[in-house]
Amino acid sequence: MPGGINVSEVGPSVGKDLKWAALWSIIWSLVLLLAYISYRFEFRFSIGAIVPLIHDVMVTLSIFSLLSKEINLPTVAAFLTIIGFSLNDTIVVFDRIRENTKLLKGWDYGDLLNKSINQTLSRTIVTSLTVFMVVLALFFFSRPGEEINTFAFAMIVGVIAGSYSTIFIA
Repeated sequence: MPGGINVSEVGPSVGKDLKWAALWSIIWSLVLLLAYISYRFEFRFSIGAIVPLIHDVMVTLSIFSLLSKEINLPTVAAFLTIIGFSLNDTIVVFDRIRENTKLLKGWDYGDLLNKSINQTLSRTIVTSLTVFMVVLALFFFSRPGEEINTFAFAMIVGVIAGSYSTIFIA
């Protein structure tokens, strides 16, 4: 780049600042999500939405750690996509619970939860399978080491963890 500055590495000082900025961003995001979901539903639902998000990211991060895979910008994008995907699925289940609470007054709460999950189960499975097939194709039609391959791998793990957490944890 003639006449300009070319930076290809991030020093330890800047890397440390970026790490802390990312950590604070995540903390504030979780606090805002807790507040929003508490407002829209109930506080216990907000806790029930945050725990699966943490679960999904930790499962994906653990698999990356176990396989010694690099966490790069596409991987971070995959983590954010996993969070959005999981949160969307969880909110759909919570919305159905809220609707059924109004419609099915007098029902045992456990039965109401079971009915609500069963009503949204096919939607969750179809959505998850659709995304899973797409990222599986991306994974197999890209070469190992390519950024899209890393993104697809993270999404495969995240979709599986997200589907599980939406149904069983949230």
